[in-house]
Amino acid sequence: MTSRPAHIAMFSIAAHGHVNPSLEVIRELVARGHRVTYAIPPVFAEKVAGTGAEVKPWHSTLPGPDDDPAAWGTTLLDNVEPFLADAVQALPQLIEAYQGDEPDLVLYDITSYPARVLAHRWGVPAISLSPNLVAWDGYEEEVAEPMWAEPKKTERGQAYYARFHAWLEENGITEHPDSFAGRPARSLVLIPRALQPNADRVDESVYSFVGACQGDRTAEGDWQRPAGAEKVVLVSLGSSFTKQPGFYRECVKAFGELPGWHLVLQIGRHVDPAALGDVSDTVEVRSWVPQLAILKQADLFVTHAGAGGSQEGLATATPMIAVPQAVDQFGNADMLRGLGVARRLDTQEATAEALREAALALVDDPEVARRLKDVQAEMAKEGGTRRAADLIEAELP
Repeated sequence: MTSRPAHIAMFSIAAHGHVNPSLEVIRELVARGHRVTYAIPPVFAEKVAGTGAEVKPWHSTLPGPDDDPAAWGTTLLDNVEPFLADAVQALPQLIEAYQGDEPDLVLYDITSYPARVLAHRWGVPAISLSPNLVAWDGYEEEVAEPMWAEPKKTERGQAYYARFHAWLEENGITEHPDSFAGRPARSLVLIPRALQPNADRVDESVYSFVGACQGDRTAEGDWQRPAGAEKVVLVSLGSSFTKQPGFYRECVKAFGELPGWHLVLQIGRHVDPAALGDVSDTVEVRSWVPQLAILKQADLFVTHAGAGGSQEGLATATPMIAVPQAVDQFGNADMLRGLGVARRLDTQEATAEALREAALALVDDPEVARRLKDVQAEMAKEGGTRRAADLIEAELP
């Protein structure tokens, strides 16, 4: 499908798990001749500019990608209040940034509340890009209402909703905050359908599963499998929840002395390698790794089961041990286990013995390998980047 070149504006927050899934879609839209602007805090400006999009920088009050995850707090209200506060202070900045340069269509990450407000102000279509699971018919009754029952009774919870309502009304929006945040008019889902709970109850007139939109990742660097390695295991808890020295020590104990195994251990920026003690030369400790390059050669992936990592494990047909840390990762871990391609271990259960036992069971199981190949084949049919761009062009006015 071709359409006239348009100005498409994308909005996101400074978090790897929210920006990365959109990048290939943006690159494709630019390649098709559209002018794409991308509103993002400066810490991600260079990464976004690499797609050919024009960066519209804005200042965010949210914890950044290098901040301690503890900055997000521990309760539901701790997690949601910063997004609303950030949206309220971001909106005037974004109105000014787009003054006289209004787009034909808005794309937005699910966390970008100002984007929906702006689309409403400008009278242009808006499409949500969801990097993780979406609401199904019955989601509110089964998940959201039980989760919010207690917080909504508190003074703090009521104040949060009052503030959200007032902000929406100020901007001419009468929708309830819950449906405003969780029920987009149109959404592209950037995960495989295999990772979506109750996929058969998702309204596909609203939500289109396009699967992983992965592109050329050679710029992230390469990785070579060591000559003597019979089995390679990658351990990574992503970019946010990496402050787990105890867990890493268990991984070293589990795989460091396993004959023929090579361990690649990504520990992030918050852990000193010295905290792991002496490690053998079959253990590679890195603060960051080119994950996809390693997964293409790995035999096992120990992951926090974030949406990005889960789908990379599926796309490369790599068996997984899921050790979820937060938010959607628990659900993803259960989905992977349900597909028959992973074991789930919660952090406190992830001892060296449990990790080793799960690893040996997974890597030699032909049924696991067969299921991974089936899921990989299904994912390949979802269309990825090109289909996402086609669907966006179809919504252009």
